Amino acid sequence: MKRKEGFVLRTVCGEKVIVGEGLGAIDFGKLVSLNDTAAWIWEKAGELGDFDTDSLAAALCEAYEVDTDTARADVDKLLTQWQELGIVE
Repeated sequence: MKRKEGFVLRTVCGEKVIVGEGLGAIDFGKLVSLNDTAAWIWEKAGELGDFDTDSLAAALCEAYEVDTDTARADVDKLLTQWQELGIVE
């Protein structure tokens, strides 16, 4: 899986949001609001390039005090939402 080209993390009025920029996101027209952890996962996904639930969950466990099962469940839920929105492929 990878982040879809044309979607970037921005800070708007103090909130972290994913917005579409450029031709790849021309039909998106939304802002996806993220909490700090979700924004961190978005950035980590960009650093990794190709990622999956396990690679992001492992990185989350290294950065935060969270157990593997919780991290995996949270990342899986987040990636499912992102897939439904079309911001990862």
